[in-house]
Amino acid sequence: MKKLGFGTMRLPTLGDDSKVDPERFKEMVDRFLEQGFTYFDTSYVYHGGMSESALKEALVDRHPRDHFTITTKLPVFLVKEKADVRRFFQEQLTRLGTDYVDYYWLHAVNAATYETAKQTDAFGELAALKAEGLTRHIGLSFHDSAEVLDRILTEHPEMEYVQLQLNYFDWESNSVQARKCYETAVRHGKQVVVMEPVKGGSLAKLPEELEQIYRKEQPNLSTASWGIRFAASLPHVLVVLSGMSNMEQVEDNTSYMKDFQPLSGAEQDTVKQVTAALRSKITVDCTACGACTEQCPLHIPMSAYFDMYNEHCQMNKYTNGMVYYANFPAEAGKASACTGCGKCETVCPQKLPIQVLLKEVKTAFEM
Repeated sequence: MKKLGFGTMRLPTLGDDSKVDPERFKEMVDRFLEQGFTYFDTSYVYHGGMSESALKEALVDRHPRDHFTITTKLPVFLVKEKADVRRFFQEQLTRLGTDYVDYYWLHAVNAATYETAKQTDAFGELAALKAEGLTRHIGLSFHDSAEVLDRILTEHPEMEYVQLQLNYFDWESNSVQARKCYETAVRHGKQVVVMEPVKGGSLAKLPEELEQIYRKEQPNLSTASWGIRFAASLPHVLVVLSGMSNMEQVEDNTSYMKDFQPLSGAEQDTVKQVTAALRSKITVDCTACGACTEQCPLHIPMSAYFDMYNEHCQMNKYTNGMVYYANFPAEAGKASACTGCGKCETVCPQKLPIQVLLKEVKTAFEM
């Protein structure tokens, strides 16, 4: 298997996140397959629950089943009882239009959802699905500390794979613990699937002086390529997911991953140089996953605000940031509308102090 996977969390849309553009997506899928890539990743909740159906229309209905692999995930955070595991899985098979999946993960596992998975026997149900041939492989996507991951893999060695947020910026992060989690998975003999290799797109476009460092080393490679190649260069990585939103990203990613070459020693040093520069500037370590806004009673678009705030603080792109901040409609909820309920912080994979950060956003952008 080639080391690039097609992530379907950020597909082209028709204005609304739940309305995937079918024709553009079909073209992207066809091109991805033409280049020899086969791995597609989706979930029950992506694109407002429409990602799996979109994948059926663009991929499953149009290509031989043995020409691709599908990974989808059980929404553990929605599971209330053991019967829910089968119910969700059967619904996902229907959405995907297939009678089996190649990989089935527990989605977004952390310390809290791990308890849910144990109480509802989700681990046992996944093992049974595998034994019945309904999924070829089982594993988990994970957002927590290396200590929690070690406990899970010790107690459930039947998990074959671990999907981790891993990129060069998060490699030594105290909150994400990418290196420590990767090393924990390796110690348990598990291969790793990488998500967020360009950190929600924030590593795809850097301050000009940092992009120049990359261009000097490799003039013909995109900035995004450095994040994907960094992750793919790790020996125990099975595949690196890229959430591709347009054909340009498909063409770019496949161009350098078709005949993948790991980072050289000089390139590793270049990545370290850029990482150190970024680490000296970053303010809010957000991946724009959107979980916080989904939980917020006021629908405050926190990731969008944090993105603006990061650029305002570090990259000097938002010298008139208040103008852009004011563009958000009143119903979106300003940073100052936060009531301190804390629901956002309970679901944040990065464990950010969101309430404190919203106060900083307010200070920066509200008069």
